[in-house]
Amino acid sequence: MTNLTNHRVSGERLWGSLMEMAEIGATDKGGSRRLTMTDLDIEGRKLFESWCQTAGYEMSTDQIGNIFVKRAGKQNDLPPVVMGSHLDTQPTGGKFDGVFGVLAGLEVLRTLDDNDIETNRPVEVVVWTNEEGSRYPPAMMGSGVFAGKFELEDMRTLEDVDGISLGSELDRHGYSESAKVGGREFASYFEAHIEQGPILEGRGKTIGVVTGGQGIRWYDINITGQEAHAGPTPMEVRHDALGPAACIISELHQFHKTIHPMARATVGEMRVMPSSRNVIPGQVFMSVDLRHEQAEVLEEMHNRLGELVEELRGQFQGTEITLSDFWHSPPTPFTPELVDMVRQSAEHLGLDHMDIVSGAGHDALYVASIAPAAMIFIPCRDGISHNEIEHAEPEHITAGADVLLQSVLVAAGRTT
Repeated sequence: MTNLTNHRVSGERLWGSLMEMAEIGATDKGGSRRLTMTDLDIEGRKLFESWCQTAGYEMSTDQIGNIFVKRAGKQNDLPPVVMGSHLDTQPTGGKFDGVFGVLAGLEVLRTLDDNDIETNRPVEVVVWTNEEGSRYPPAMMGSGVFAGKFELEDMRTLEDVDGISLGSELDRHGYSESAKVGGREFASYFEAHIEQGPILEGRGKTIGVVTGGQGIRWYDINITGQEAHAGPTPMEVRHDALGPAACIISELHQFHKTIHPMARATVGEMRVMPSSRNVIPGQVFMSVDLRHEQAEVLEEMHNRLGELVEELRGQFQGTEITLSDFWHSPPTPFTPELVDMVRQSAEHLGLDHMDIVSGAGHDALYVASIAPAAMIFIPCRDGISHNEIEHAEPEHITAGADVLLQSVLVAAGRTT
């Protein structure tokens, strides 16, 4: 490939930026908490914007809160090469999930400046809004609205557990006065990210060349029974809402045996009401997350969940079970030409690498529906993510950003 160079990012500067960002919403166990559109999220965004303003980059936002930062190219009217990820976190999140991809993108722009490199195409960094979906489900919201997967007005009506709507938060922070969402063409999109799993570390690889992403389906299950006293009420006459929930969890935990070894099924959220020690539960809410890289296997998992709910309706008379399938992200292959750019960049840099499929959802999966896209993974310690102890080694952070730099130079076309 042409435009592969000997230029390298400043690993020390990138690490310093990551650690400074981590101080915003810092948690006692060493992580970060910046939930979407909270004041801490906005503080992190403003820090990022201040770095971009100091460097003189052009900035803009849209009505879902996505931030776009542009470094001009020789042919500035051409669609840009874009890098990005997110700055919001889980409630007990780490320092690297999402933020690495944003600040690695900024470090690429800084490195281009340091070396007076002019690219043919403009190069951009994007901060996507609400990738985590922890305060306002669904996940990958900013990129999803951008790619036409969600309607902006539908997202604005969503409320958090305190009844605060996303729309009111967007209004409060001034994003409603920004540009309309979409209408921007990307020549290509690269996203650098920690793996969030143990495969790279286990294989001793520094770079994961991501060939695509698993499909994901999210569900809400509501079960209504009848509260009653735990002591006087015989087991055979109870309408215990927790009984069907326990059966669902037990069955889901066997999907990797009964359906496919790579099936992933998770109940990550559960609310039991009235949540009293000596009261039979009358209501249960639970979330279900199903994932697989093959569409036909994911469909089989979906069908089996539906069948299971139907079976339990018959088994647990006197309880009502509703299953809502409210989000589906299908398995997504990335663009082979861009995947090969990442692979060859890693080889050029002498970095151990392997092809890998993303087990997590990422903004790149939605971007891939409207533009060529690829991802770069680096290891994280013990595969731990969505956790305050999440950690990536500085040398891996630097290596991932170097691969990003080389890939962008190829895609954008170096002129000087």
